[in-house]
Amino acid sequence: MIITTTPRVEGRTVKEYKGIVFGEVITGVNFIKDFGAGLRNIVGGRSAGYEEELLKARGEALAELEQRAADAGANAVIGVDVDYEVLGQGGNMLMVTASGTAVVVE
Repeated sequence: MIITTTPRVEGRTVKEYKGIVFGEVITGVNFIKDFGAGLRNIVGGRSAGYEEELLKARGEALAELEQRAADAGANAVIGVDVDYEVLGQGGNMLMVTASGTAVVVE
């Protein structure tokens, strides 16, 4: 499966459009990661716990997008966009959404 942010796949012709597909993940950030991030906020530096959670959520959203495209009979997804949102009181939930157009390319 080809997944790209570009509006087409270089050197390939889109033969069929299957529609818009999405992958969504909502994940909670646990107390330990939250506490560690708070310390990083005070002393500076990167928050490895949050970064790890973000990478995991993005990977899961893209995997779900790919699966939905395959279920639609596509072999590529073009125009992919990934969005992030913080949810919940205190921002303890992370939502990652990936969307794109499922297509069949030569």
